[in-house]
Amino acid sequence: MCSTICTFTVGDAPLMPPLTPGELKVMRLLWQHGEMKPADLQGRFPEPIKNPALRFYLTTLLEKGHVTRRKVGKAYYYKPATRPRSAFRSMLGEFVDAYCGGSIQTLVLNIIKSEKLSEDDLLELKRLADQSPDVKPRSGRSR
Repeated sequence: MCSTICTFTVGDAPLMPPLTPGELKVMRLLWQHGEMKPADLQGRFPEPIKNPALRFYLTTLLEKGHVTRRKVGKAYYYKPATRPRSAFRSMLGEFVDAYCGGSIQTLVLNIIKSEKLSEDDLLELKRLADQSPDVKPRSGRSR
């Protein structure tokens, strides 16, 4: 999934309520499978989850505006209102602000240093950067 959403800058990402790890698990299922009712989500959840905990996540996601729901008979069906790209950009923006002083350049440099990239990896990154003339380098973020 990252290859399709990591190609965007975070500087102009709209602020949205952050996702907790549990909420993110629910959102991933909804992004992958589309509209679902709680019982279907519970059956696909990556680890056992009790119904009240799942419903708490769904209620919170609904309140935050990340999901919508519709009633069919007695059941509610939930679907994502937030796109994966938007959630990624928002969470990345928060990460960059919190850990990199708002600097995308600092983030990238720390990734390069901590991952001990090979010369081939660095050349590939340079090639990818050269392919994206519309992306402007910047040392900080603006909100």
